[in-house]
Amino acid sequence: MTHKTIHPKNWLPAKGYANGMLTKDGVLHIGGQIGWDGDKQFVSDNFIDQMRQALSNIRQIVETAGGRVEDVTRLTWFVTSKAEYLAAQREIGTAYREVFGRHFPAMSLVVVAGLVEDQAKVEIEATAHIA
Repeated sequence: MTHKTIHPKNWLPAKGYANGMLTKDGVLHIGGQIGWDGDKQFVSDNFIDQMRQALSNIRQIVETAGGRVEDVTRLTWFVTSKAEYLAAQREIGTAYREVFGRHFPAMSLVVVAGLVEDQAKVEIEATAHIA
């Protein structure tokens, strides 16, 4: 087998996708995470709360694969409102550090017209390298 599906314990099943795929050489590809919990319930309609939850989901997937948040090497953010993102820079920084500490991997931000889940304001995908 060249890869292993990574799915945190007690999360509802992923249907038609995988939350994480770990290759035999330790590369963990994490599918886009949004502001819902393991029960697929949105934590809030607030951008910051959704962002914090998406990052927490990424952290849980990395830890399920046997890694640490410091193993994350790339984050790609998709946001539905550039204005909302720019207006919340201080809060974004605080919420980010609550989950990822002072670990800052390579990042990109893309503004999109919408996400598959209408309630989602942010989706974040990641790559990690698990030793």
